[in-house]
Amino acid sequence: MALLRMEDVTIKFGGLTAVNQVNFDIEKGDLFGLIGPNGAGKTTCFNMITGVYTPTSGKVIFEGNDISGTPPNKIAQVGICRTFQNIRLFGALSALENVMVGAYLRHQTSLFSGFMLSPRAIRETAELRKKSMELLSVVNLADEASSRSSDMSYGKQRRLEIARAMATDPKLILLDEPAAGMNPQEKDELRAVVHRIRDEFEKTVLLIEHDMKFVMNLCEKIVVLDHGEEIAAGGPDEIRSNPKVIEAYLGEPV
Repeated sequence: MALLRMEDVTIKFGGLTAVNQVNFDIEKGDLFGLIGPNGAGKTTCFNMITGVYTPTSGKVIFEGNDISGTPPNKIAQVGICRTFQNIRLFGALSALENVMVGAYLRHQTSLFSGFMLSPRAIRETAELRKKSMELLSVVNLADEASSRSSDMSYGKQRRLEIARAMATDPKLILLDEPAAGMNPQEKDELRAVVHRIRDEFEKTVLLIEHDMKFVMNLCEKIVVLDHGEEIAAGGPDEIRSNPKVIEAYLGEPV
């Protein structure tokens, strides 16, 4: 059974069909890329998976359950999290505090117990802090734990967003243009981080990215959208040589 299945998913905004009968399966442990030109419907797919939009027709199925139209907070609870094309960190908080915000999704202590500083609340907060520090280490930001996130470089902010998403303990993590604005060294570091997330933490990754070298060197499965429709699916070698993909998006083989 696929971890995530997009089953004839369509969404219309007025007279505009943004995504039209898209089908793909993501298996547990996949490094899966969703690519295509601007306006192809990639982020719209992300928004349907994460409950921001409800499909006009078709189904989004996660672990065998139809989650179409499920509110975003419930989507996070079942094990799907995301980063955003535009960074959405809490700028006044430290890197560690940003990650801890994500970790609180699995926090069991009641608000009252937290205010009263009960032994359980103190213990859980210490555990969340420890987990958050470990995740900062995973994305190579342990030495930035006390840094205010707004003061960090763009590449580090991108990795911090991934750590915060990981703190929700997801089964599937969606990365929206994670390499945008990064220099080559930062992209190499990011690629290593994503591999570690999949290999060491056994997470499944779906990403949108315009840097084709990054995608081809990272993703094992790729789906290509154009004007809301799937035009190709396969491994990197198949995609980079597909005439439809070259014409619609790549311009030349990658």
